[in-house]
Amino acid sequence: MNNKKPDTANYIAALALSAVVLILWQYFFIAPMAEKQRLAAEQSTPATTASPATPGAPPLAAPARTQPRETALASSGARLRFDSAKVDGSIKLTGAQIDDLRLKQYRETLDPKSPEVVFLTPHGTPVATFAETGWAASPGSDTKVPNAASVWNTPEQILTPAAPVTLTWNNDAGLTFSRRIALDENYMFTVTDTVENNSAVPVTLFPYAIITREGEPVHEAAWTLHEGLFGVLEGLLEKHTYEDMRDPKSSEIKFEGTGGWLGVTDKYWMATLIPPQKEKFTARLSLSRENGGETFRSDYLLGGRTIAQGAKVSVTHHVFAGAKVVSLVEEYQKTLGIFRYDMTIDWGWFSFITYWMFIGLDWINKLVGNFGVAIILLTVLVKILFFPLANRSYESMTKMKKVQPEMKVIQERHKEDRTKLQQELMALYKREKINPLMGCIPLLLSIPIFFSLYKVLFVTIEMRHAPFFGWVQDLAAADPTNIFNLFGALPFTAPSWLHIGVWPLLMGITMWFQMKMSPPSPDPTQRQMMVMMPPVFTYLMAAFPVGLVIYWTVNNILSILQQYVIMRRLNVPLDVSVKMPEWLSKLIARRTSGSSSPGE
Repeated sequence: MNNKKPDTANYIAALALSAVVLILWQYFFIAPMAEKQRLAAEQSTPATTASPATPGAPPLAAPARTQPRETALASSGARLRFDSAKVDGSIKLTGAQIDDLRLKQYRETLDPKSPEVVFLTPHGTPVATFAETGWAASPGSDTKVPNAASVWNTPEQILTPAAPVTLTWNNDAGLTFSRRIALDENYMFTVTDTVENNSAVPVTLFPYAIITREGEPVHEAAWTLHEGLFGVLEGLLEKHTYEDMRDPKSSEIKFEGTGGWLGVTDKYWMATLIPPQKEKFTARLSLSRENGGETFRSDYLLGGRTIAQGAKVSVTHHVFAGAKVVSLVEEYQKTLGIFRYDMTIDWGWFSFITYWMFIGLDWINKLVGNFGVAIILLTVLVKILFFPLANRSYESMTKMKKVQPEMKVIQERHKEDRTKLQQELMALYKREKINPLMGCIPLLLSIPIFFSLYKVLFVTIEMRHAPFFGWVQDLAAADPTNIFNLFGALPFTAPSWLHIGVWPLLMGITMWFQMKMSPPSPDPTQRQMMVMMPPVFTYLMAAFPVGLVIYWTVNNILSILQQYVIMRRLNVPLDVSVKMPEWLSKLIARRTSGSSSPGE
């Protein structure tokens, strides 16, 4: 066994965590910045699009995708308003598309007077997103069915959770189409399509539902967060980014199965289609390029319904358009029997930890009324849970620190005889009951917890704009203070790359204390690396969600207290002195000796 194995293990673990942070920095901050610049450039160029891909729909005039939302709404003809405690908007009666939806409980910024978040927007606007259901005729049939140009009629003025509405359209050939739309107290539309056949012959029609997104929105472009087309199809979760869909081999992907869902997702919002869960359907995720623009679609087609003369047939679709609230998603999965609807929320690699970490945070938050306090209390609970294991680790590290003088003597005595050196060090470890590898455990335990908490802060809508205390009003955003303008005392705004707030500074200081309490490595390179880790991590973590920095800081403080108690018990002195750089020490020495010289 090599005597440097424990130090090498620590070195590798620290290097791995450093690499993780650097990768996160690249993908979460550098890549999104470049992506947003690219998208801004693309969206500054007008593009056009064809009408939505409604089966049987005639082509419509294709307005440029740069017209304002208000203009598109005003020019789209008659509309039916809907309103509830959580959403408001309208349904375009031409085509009966749900294409105008705002989220009343969410604002664009922390300012409560900022505009409501707009999620669904009509055809022709930048990144238009809308949903529709309908009927497709049999291939080769001349049966006239409603399409994107059909104008539906209704006597109602507004759709509310207490008052569903019914739209009607007649094909003037014996078929009457009616569409009953209900909206619950949250974000789910229940659409029941009915066809009554008063013609002279039976008719076969196929029910369908489509979500259309015209263009790619500005989004996070983060490899740990999926944004784009997705669904549970054929029993498996399918996730395809906008870039994935641009691959000619995957621009149209088809599935067949029973149960599941599909749609389009952003970071916090999603639009999904839920077909009848006990009926077989054909689903499709696709990208088409029409008149210079990109159109992404998620759609499904149900089996044909043959409607006899004088009969009528109905089918019910569910359309969700709103915020990805965890409890709400789980409630829909249970009440509507939607297969694996909980997978609409991307819990990441450590989902078995991330999900339960969120459940714990949410439960504590409901007790204390503050997610920041919940993070601190959860940190304490995790510390208690791993206390025995961490205690053994810190005891081993403290004993290592205690025998450092003996180790140096042994290393000096046997520096020419590697075999003897190893034997003497192993004997020392055995005599003092030291397990050098135990020092890696706290670091190894922290990696999945770090990732999981980051994921919770990054993806859950519950954490968006969640305040703590003082200057921290959004735990999912970086600490807004900055040491480089003296925390707002100086009248200028530092660039984003030059930003270190109060909480990252506290985290860096606690990291430095932990480093000073740990046994130094005999390798000068490793020692130098450990010295550099606190300032490097302070800079990198300054751009991460402040909730994560609070967790790390509190965890460090608890670790310092635990290790301090162990050091006191084992009579190991605590050395937290700051060594002055050699050049500065020599300069001061010269100044001091010069001032005391005669004649000075």
